[in-house]
Formats: sequence, C-alpha cells, structure tokens
Amino acid sequence: MPVAILAGGLATRLRPITDKIPKALVEINGEPFIAHQLRLLQRKGIRRVVLCLGYRGEMVQTFVGDGSSFGLAVEYAFDGPLLRGTAGAIHAALPLLDDEFFVLYGDSYLPCDYRAVEAAFRESAQPALMTVFRNHGRWDASNVEFANGRILAYDKKNRTPRMHYIDYGLGVFARRVFAHLPPGSVHDLGALYAGLLARGELAAWEAPERFYEAGSAPGIQELAELLKR
Repeated sequence: MPVAILAGGLATRLRPITDKIPKALVEINGEPFIAHQLRLLQRKGIRRVVLCLGYRGEMVQTFVGDGSSFGLAVEYAFDGPLLRGTAGAIHAALPLLDDEFFVLYGDSYLPCDYRAVEAAFRESAQPALMTVFRNHGRWDASNVEFANGRILAYDKKNRTPRMHYIDYGLGVFARRVFAHLPPGSVHDLGALYAGLLARGELAAWEAPERFYEAGSAPGIQELAELLKR
C-alpha cells in the first residue's frame, strides 16, 4: 500500500528554525529529516509515497523531486492557501491514493514492521487501524486506553489515568473513511479516529518498539543518536 505523509504543519515548536524552512527539511546529522524518513520507508518495503504539504511545501518538493533518489515514487498534494487539517489533507490526496493506504505523521520515524501492520489491517476487516505503543508517559503524553488487542478510549485532550498507550503515528485506512468529507473543509485526524472508535470501526496493532520524532528539540536529539548508531 502507498503511504500518505502528513507534512503540512507550521511546526511552531521548532521555531525559529522553521521560520524559513518546513519541519521536513530540519537537518538531522547533516541531512533533512525527510531524507531519513523516506529511506526508512524504502527499507521497510514501501514503494509509493504521497506527501501532503502545506507550509513552505514547495521547498520539500524541490528537495525530494520524484523520489527516485530514495528508491521511491513520490507524488504531492497541497493544502492550498488554507491549511485543511490532518484529515482534510488526506481528503485532498485521495486522487493519488489507492483504495487502502497508510497514513504517517510527518515528524514520525517509526522502525516498525509495516508489512505486519498491513496484514493486521486486512485481517481486522475494519475500515481503519491505529498503531499504538505502551508508552506510560515516557516519550510523550499517553492518550490511548488499550487492552486485549482493543482500543477502549482515545483522546488527546481529556486523558485519563488508564491511558498507558499512545497513538504511535501510523494508521491504515480505507478510502471511504475520508470520501464523505466536504471538499476544501478543515478536519482533524484525531477527531476522525475518535468517531471510528465510537462506531466500533477502529482496529489496533501494538508496536513492540518505541517511536522517534522530529517535532521537538529533544526528539531530534534522540533521533540523531539513533541514526548515528
């Protein structure tokens, strides 16, 4: 399945670095983050990527090109003058995506088994799957209550003491999950996940290893150390 990467945000946590460049181009060990992210996807068996871009997205397109230098085929979907939110950005990218596809956060570096995630999605027979990790508040605030292979609660704002897991940063979706969204409107992926969970349409896959991220200064430092190793 192709991967849609949500890389259109303003990256306010990384200012002033991101005053002039998008988060995807923040350098880690001498290379833009997007280079590390795309190479990881290629190693994990991914062949097609759609980059969902907004803030200074043309700079990312200039750097990545058609993706051939990373062993990938890369296409682009742009928000336009108004940022459309994470789910709205996916809706705009639907013409470039298959009937089923991965969605990856633009600042996530996830060394998981993507084939296993895809297999779990297909076996679930649900229209969506969220990957989760037993975080215990270590690397970010936990926001998922998860037990016996099922997500019991998910909320980024109203967290409870029972939430020991976190949204890992990788999802799988059927096209129809986004097809009903009004064109050009603003929608959040977190709200979409919550609606799917409420309707009993959200499967889950537990990642056995931690996530890395390039959305904060401490996260970048940790990822730089990982990549050195």
